[in-house]
Amino acid sequence: MGHEFPTYSLHFGDYTLYGSWTNVITVLVAALLVFVFAIWGTRRLAMKPTGKQNFMEFFAEFVRGIIASAMDWKTGGRFIGFGMTLILFILFSNLMGLPFNVISGHYLWFNSPTADPYVTLALSTLVVAMSHYYGVKLHGFKHYSAEFVKPVWFLLPIKLIEEFANTLTLGLRLYGNIFAGEIMITIILGLAITAEGALNPLGAIFAVFPMILWQGFSIFIGVIQSYIFLTLAMVYIGHKASAEH
Repeated sequence: MGHEFPTYSLHFGDYTLYGSWTNVITVLVAALLVFVFAIWGTRRLAMKPTGKQNFMEFFAEFVRGIIASAMDWKTGGRFIGFGMTLILFILFSNLMGLPFNVISGHYLWFNSPTADPYVTLALSTLVVAMSHYYGVKLHGFKHYSAEFVKPVWFLLPIKLIEEFANTLTLGLRLYGNIFAGEIMITIILGLAITAEGALNPLGAIFAVFPMILWQGFSIFIGVIQSYIFLTLAMVYIGHKASAEH
């Protein structure tokens, strides 16, 4: 998109770890939005729900349905809080870059965090790691590890590759959809800007309608992708943690 991310580095002896300040800022903003939403939605709860409490109960039932479709509720009940947090975090992250991006000089300081593969792959790694953790916790290490050599031991490399592929596909699917949306917004905005960086009135007129359409479509994609990510996350966790594993 023609802009760089501001970076930082952490030194550990002979090794240096690089990161993006943009990711740090946007992930913290998304986490703060989830926290504020949770506080807003759970204040002044009543026995007879109205308004926002009805919405929160509908939201909880919606997430409960996704979890229940992937595993038995005795196992899946423990993931209701995680599921609600995950889908909200991804939803806010998907939509944050739609209203505006913050650019200073050649640096992009604010966009959708899920438009960066490091963020989406971190989320997918978290999900896959959780699936293995609860697989071991609920079934024991011996029983769980034995599943990787069934029905025959030489399938072990294939099953390990499958776990790696699941991590990549879960993260890159989300990244690809959100990043493509932001690229399209940049292209449409380019119609309104001349090569010298000035406003092109005629281009701006022609860009308004496509921008409105694409913004609406991007919101739809952001919502759908958050739903798909949570559904696949629960499928992965349920496959490892359910009693039938």
